[in-house]
Amino acid sequence: MRATLPLLAVTDFPAIRRDRTADTLQVNLGYTCNQSCVHCHVNAGPNRTEQMTRDTVELVIDVLRTGRIRTLDVTGGAPEINQHFRYLVENARKLDVDVMDRCNLTILEEPGYETMAQFLADHQVQIVASLPCYLEDNVDRQRGKGVFETSIRVLQKLNALGYGDSAAGLPLHLVYNPQGPSLPPSQAGLKADYDKFLGERFGIRFNQLLTITNMPIQRFGSTLLSNGKFDSYMQLLRSAHQDANLENVMCRSLVSVDWQGYLYDCDFNQMLGLPLKQQGKARMHLSDLLSNRLEGNPIMVADHCWGCTAGAGSSCGGALA
Repeated sequence: MRATLPLLAVTDFPAIRRDRTADTLQVNLGYTCNQSCVHCHVNAGPNRTEQMTRDTVELVIDVLRTGRIRTLDVTGGAPEINQHFRYLVENARKLDVDVMDRCNLTILEEPGYETMAQFLADHQVQIVASLPCYLEDNVDRQRGKGVFETSIRVLQKLNALGYGDSAAGLPLHLVYNPQGPSLPPSQAGLKADYDKFLGERFGIRFNQLLTITNMPIQRFGSTLLSNGKFDSYMQLLRSAHQDANLENVMCRSLVSVDWQGYLYDCDFNQMLGLPLKQQGKARMHLSDLLSNRLEGNPIMVADHCWGCTAGAGSSCGGALA
């Protein structure tokens, strides 16, 4: 796989700082996944073995006990594969922290995970589920043959548990990624298309659609380089930059944690190996969050950051505008 960091490190992206309290801890429990998606910025897959240990999970819980974190955003790979996933969720909920599971859906039908959907519902875990299109051919092309069919079955199971029903208090959000080197369409307009197709065809309901721009890093970035489209995609991102999006980029209020417990300004920086830095520290760890606050800290930027400010903007929570 071809690395893109050498092409991204030198940048004229605007310098930004953390101007608010970090209230979201996005924790990557490991890079192991039952899928290998074309657009994956983590380069996750079945052959990845990196997994967060119980000791590091305990540190995550210690940080939650400080009371500064309102949302625990759990990601991977497939985060449910980590053997300590349920332990972390249970303890976070005991602390009244909102928990968000970034779920690829198909993991919930894998052997050994048959009770995971019920577990998530019992603990009122918010589900953010990958479904990069509402058409079967597009999803299978991007994520693997049969993924769409399995995803539909799992979504129907989640609906049966109350997910997607606003009265049940079990939010179910879907995530859209473009098929190639283009910006996402209007989030609101695309949600209407998803609602209509998935509702009429499969009886599926969900709460929000989150559109996320593909980042020119890891597997997707390598594909761009191999196809000779890296430079043109970077030009697209730069030309679509909107200054207004700088105010709401996720790195102002989120801290990303890798499977070893090291800190980053965002998940994308984590995948590029660009650590969160503070004066006197070249690299910060979860243990540093127990006694350190990050307000005013400069945010590590590189050329991939144009992806978060292009067009309507992009973050782990979808469009910014």
